Amino acid sequence: MKEATDDVFARPARVWLRGAALGAMAAAAFAFSGAAAPQDCGDGPDGFADWLARFKQEAAAAGVSPSVIETALGEVAYDEEVLAHDRRQHGFGKNFDDFAGKRVTANRVKKGRSLLIRYAEAFDAIERRYGVPGPVLVAIWGLESEFGAGVGDVPTFTALATLAYDCRRPERFRAELVAALKIVERGDLDPARMRGAWAGELGQTQFLPSTYLKYAVAIAGAGGADLIDNAEDALASTANFLKAKGWKRGQGWHEGEPNYAALLQWNAAPVYAKTIAYFADRLAGQEEEEEGAP
Repeated sequence: MKEATDDVFARPARVWLRGAALGAMAAAAFAFSGAAAPQDCGDGPDGFADWLARFKQEAAAAGVSPSVIETALGEVAYDEEVLAHDRRQHGFGKNFDDFAGKRVTANRVKKGRSLLIRYAEAFDAIERRYGVPGPVLVAIWGLESEFGAGVGDVPTFTALATLAYDCRRPERFRAELVAALKIVERGDLDPARMRGAWAGELGQTQFLPSTYLKYAVAIAGAGGADLIDNAEDALASTANFLKAKGWKRGQGWHEGEPNYAALLQWNAAPVYAKTIAYFADRLAGQEEEEEGAP
């Protein structure tokens, strides 16, 4: 979600709900190869280069090709600004009126409705395939990246390597770093194009690499998915994620309705899930336009 303040990437519930469970997949690659993920970590740049050299060996043992490792990690450096973001992140709070009021603005609703028209054919195809309607996807799109205008510009491998070396949550980010390498190995993205949030999230709806690896789909049904520059791929992939998390075609998405649980899988913070639902209602014309309303 792209806001003017530091909560732009303060999504701990969603980041780890979508990443921690999938992290086991990347971590398993180490176990399968007989190698263990590096256990050392640091709280400053000293030692990072040595750690990275060891990590490259572990990634190779996990099946990542040497060419991908060197292309993706060859110029990676420790980034203290990434850690500064990590240290000052905060949660969303619990006040729905305040949270939604700042994010579901008249301008965003207007923009979102225009995008529903612009991508009407794609939304029809996505709903037929996954059962998720356009207003829900546009609400997520707007909250996460201002409809693709603010996907972030932090080099993904620099961010992930820095956080993987940091002692705060190394195992989680090492799994994400492996997943990012596997995205390149699979041919979906070139490392130079992988720029996004400070926590390594990618694309117009902000997928962690492990989530990208598992749920990214190309709307055309062929070739690698591009969630950074192809809005239709990003929207289809978001619908694919929600369907996998239990989205029920034709059912409601508010608290107490069948699809609210799927929104909580997207982000475990209730205030965020409720804001998605409210935004989707506004986009679908189910909420009256009142002057001064959020």
